[in-house]
Amino acid sequence: MTSLHRPASSAIVRHNGRLLLVKRSKPPAESLFAFPGGRGEDGETPEETALRELFEETGLTGTNPRLFATYVLYPDPGGPDEHHFSLSVFIVDVEDDPMAAAARSDAAELGWYTPRDILTLPAPPSVIDCVERLVKSGEEA
Repeated sequence: MTSLHRPASSAIVRHNGRLLLVKRSKPPAESLFAFPGGRGEDGETPEETALRELFEETGLTGTNPRLFATYVLYPDPGGPDEHHFSLSVFIVDVEDDPMAAAARSDAAELGWYTPRDILTLPAPPSVIDCVERLVKSGEEA
């Protein structure tokens, strides 16, 4: 049986020592705090997906995506066991005032959190891993 890797991307936005997270309003990550992101569309690069999802969920225009981490998430929640998500996480800059972000699309709410705050929130393991890596590398600010 062949495994399918469905592309997904998310965007890490930093501002004044805090990271932007959205609270998901839909399954499979409903009620979890995560970086803005989602599934790739046909013909879209992972970088394009991260920037599109950031805009759709927060209204912020992202620029300069830099790959930070990749994950294979298994199984695809709600899908057949042979489906996996291939998640690409990018650090991005924003053209807009970061504080103008507003929850949109499938984001129930959003907020700016310190790494310490994030470690106490219900969040996917990939988010916790990224935050720990950012802190270790000194890049969380």
